[in-house]
This record gives sequence, C-alpha cells and structure tokens, in this order.
Amino acid sequence: MEMQVDAAFEPLLELEMEMGALVADWPHCDQCAAYVACMVSHDRHDPIRHANLLSAALNELFEMSFHTREYNGVLTCRFYRSGPIERIELTFPCSVEQRHSYEAIVARIENGQALANYLDVITDDAARAEHAILLGLAVNYDARIELSDQEAGMTTFVVDLALERLLN
Repeated sequence: MEMQVDAAFEPLLELEMEMGALVADWPHCDQCAAYVACMVSHDRHDPIRHANLLSAALNELFEMSFHTREYNGVLTCRFYRSGPIERIELTFPCSVEQRHSYEAIVARIENGQALANYLDVITDDAARAEHAILLGLAVNYDARIELSDQEAGMTTFVVDLALERLLN
C-alpha cells in the first residue's frame, strides 16, 4: 500500500526489514538507527548533532514496533524532508488492541497536556513503555505525531521532527 505524502515533503530514504529479524536481533536496531540517521543528516547545519538526535528518536520508534511482539510481516521506515522538518513514516504489523492503545496515546498528546501526561507516565511503574516513548518524543523532541490510516493488521506512525530548532 503506497502512502500519500504531502507534496512539500521530498523523499530521502526508505528502509524495509522483516519483523522476525527485528525482534530476533533487537540490539542491532540501535546500530541501524544510527546508520540511517547519519545518512539523512549529512547535509544539516550540524550533522553530528542532528544525527544523534534523529538516531535517538528513530530508535524510540523502532522500539514501538518491537513492543508489538509481532514476528510476521514487514517494518517499513520512510524518511522525508520539508525545509527544517524531517518526517518519519514507520509502518509495522500491529494488532487491533495495540492500535487502540496507540490511538489513546496520540489523543493524550493532542489534548495539549503532553508534558503533564508524560510526567504521570514516567512516575507510574505500571505504565506501558509505549506511553513513555511517544509522550517523550512529543515533549523532548517537540515531535508532531499522528497515526495514519492503514490496512488491517498494520499501523503507521507519522512523526515530524524539527531537530535543528531544538536548543538542547
């Protein structure tokens, strides 16, 4: 299923990985995120800083797909750029229940209380890691996060990051 992308966004890179490989060799996801981030960041004002920030954010998104514990199917990660904004579209297999959980998290972000929700989640030992991950991206990276409509059994996160404008 081909995604419709805002015409203002130029395609940069696409990565595809079998979910079984991702789940079986989780420690290599950090290396993959770092490599891809370096490729995407090479022409930014401070490419090393940009790559470090992008790698950390991408690794968090990869972790979202890891938490689904889906062993079948394909993870697809597409990168786009429009001026100072990097867009990551991450598509992966996901159950209906997990999708509903993600929708609830995104709703918490959109309600304008991301920081308060993030503080609640990181101080709650019973909170699910996915909640802290997405809320953390919204708070720490000023990320705009959406869930895109997708075919049954799949989920797509659309995450816009303006990493060059971050001060810390």
